[in-house]
Amino acid sequence: MSLWDKVFGEFIDIIEWTEDNPDTMVYRFERYGNEIKYGAKLTVRETQVAVFVSEGQIADVLTPGLYELETKNLPILSTLQHWDHGFESPFKAEVYFFNMRQFTDLKWGTKNPIMLRDPEFNMVRLRTFGSYSIRINDPEKFMLEILGTDGHFTIAEISNQLRDIIVSRYSSILGKANIPVLDLAGNYDQLGKFITKRISPEFNDYGIELIKILVENISLPSVVEEALDKRTSMGMIGDLDKYLKFNAAESLIKEDNSTSGAMEMGIGLAIGQQMSNALSKNQDIPTSPIAHAAPPPVPGDRWHVVLNGESTGPHSMNTIKKMISEGVISAETLVWLAGMPEWQEAAENATFKVLLKQAGNNKQPPPVPQ
Repeated sequence: MSLWDKVFGEFIDIIEWTEDNPDTMVYRFERYGNEIKYGAKLTVRETQVAVFVSEGQIADVLTPGLYELETKNLPILSTLQHWDHGFESPFKAEVYFFNMRQFTDLKWGTKNPIMLRDPEFNMVRLRTFGSYSIRINDPEKFMLEILGTDGHFTIAEISNQLRDIIVSRYSSILGKANIPVLDLAGNYDQLGKFITKRISPEFNDYGIELIKILVENISLPSVVEEALDKRTSMGMIGDLDKYLKFNAAESLIKEDNSTSGAMEMGIGLAIGQQMSNALSKNQDIPTSPIAHAAPPPVPGDRWHVVLNGESTGPHSMNTIKKMISEGVISAETLVWLAGMPEWQEAAENATFKVLLKQAGNNKQPPPVPQ
């Protein structure tokens, strides 16, 4: 190696950018006086593009790779610098590194509710929230439309503008789509794809590719949500009459635990009996004769009385009382009621004992002797 090669080699520079902030979209390589030495090494990593700017004009755009900066690698810059007879060293130029990877999980959402016409609810207000992802797809257009001379451009500097575009276009698209509110919740994926397709051309005008818009939530005002919850509950209730009866029984049980023990037991037994009957019907299980027996007769309406050796009746209780008061029925008279095993003397029957005693007490005393 000659002395000139050794001295010249000390001036070889390395130009590269390693990301120290994942939110950086564009980084300008800082050089003192923007001077770059002849034969400098330029490293452009995957997901990067390097753009040379000379005297305010975009020159060469280099894709990923390792470059030794010479005239053949920078044809446009050589033309702008009038390097007809070789490469001058050093030379002045700005080098911008563009981050070409995706920027994901960027949030968007409607600041104010969107007023829409709905075929079922007439007028509704909706709020929508979601996320989107982008990347630079045209560095030259991005530099001209967005970047300018910013040496350190981050996603935060453009996210608000992009979000406003999405919200504005989303409101217009949703208003013209005529999709019922209840169908929106089940079509988040299709809605996101549709919006992405409609808005992408506007992003392309900035040198940005809109990769995907995700709709994560569409919400109604709280009052409308409560009404929908009630409507859903009514659909789940089914038979409203049965539901009201069940609620009434439940409220009676809970109303006063200290005084309603018997009521709880009675309701519990009744519900249990109904459930047993329903289960027996559904499973064709035979029930006991008692379960199907008719209700017991009303006391007093089926009394039979032996008069003059013959059975008479059935007699009502009022008739029985009248017959006792008139002396037709005495303590030895045989009586019978449905359910009794055999005839019984009136004096031995608990009911007639009371009636005979009451009749005796109600007799008028004999007249006072004169």
